[in-house]
Amino acid sequence: MKTPRAVRGSPGPPLLLLLLLAGARIEGFRPVVIVHGIFDGPKQFKTLSRFITKVHPGTEVSVIDLYDDLNSLKPLWGQVKGFRKAFDSIALKAPDGVHLLCFSQGGLICRALLSVTPDHNVHTFVSLSSPQAGQFGDTQYLRMFPDCIKKAVFRVCYNEMGQDLSICDYWNDPHHRARYLRSNNFLPVLNGERPHVQMKEWRDNFLRIKKLVLIGGPDDGVITPWQSSHFGFYNMNEDIVEMRNQEFYRSDTFGLKTLDARGAVLVCVHSGVKHIEWHSNHTVFSSCIQKWLT
Repeated sequence: MKTPRAVRGSPGPPLLLLLLLAGARIEGFRPVVIVHGIFDGPKQFKTLSRFITKVHPGTEVSVIDLYDDLNSLKPLWGQVKGFRKAFDSIALKAPDGVHLLCFSQGGLICRALLSVTPDHNVHTFVSLSSPQAGQFGDTQYLRMFPDCIKKAVFRVCYNEMGQDLSICDYWNDPHHRARYLRSNNFLPVLNGERPHVQMKEWRDNFLRIKKLVLIGGPDDGVITPWQSSHFGFYNMNEDIVEMRNQEFYRSDTFGLKTLDARGAVLVCVHSGVKHIEWHSNHTVFSSCIQKWLT
């Protein structure tokens, strides 16, 4: 924020203090950009937008209106390209930076956006119940595979046709690790699990953020395992491997370990919150989100 302009005269200490306090917020709060999840759109985020503007009056909140509803099933790299264009038009008008708040599948889109965007000005990235380490489980979203169970979905996802469905871009089958690394064209690349020539550039871009807030909980009912919202995931025995024991963390392939070493990774766990309730739950907002959107 800019330093407050000097005031003529010699105001007494109480007045000077008031002026300094006012000056600290003379430019208001940073804009908040929201990216929705799968089968969602802007209308699902009216409550969250109201939460933000009530506690931080004057905040510019933009819910990007792209890839809504069934269009959210389109391949993620294409969505990243579209969301990046919309994001850039907002961020360019915010010289002090913006906050990025992204729900569910949108959290992966945002992490990819941050990775491929040089010189972005995102201050805080809030990942709200997002399958950051992937998805592997029977949820309501698997209704698109009516004759399949989770152990067979890889047959659909890990081929050229499957990679045209967004959910397949982060389907992470721990029993078919080699095929996931070879055939999934989104998550292994984003995580640096499949090496590529842009890894260092993407890592540097991602590390421009000041805070990473990871929010999720055991009663989500959709993100499976729920610890994926905190970068935890199953091993081949379907036991949970926590974030700091994941290979992409230990190798610091995309900068997560470096962020954590800075004290920039914040984890928030809430029980009793179902997946579609995260963005309308005031307790979640007040305890996990509000203080990072200044």
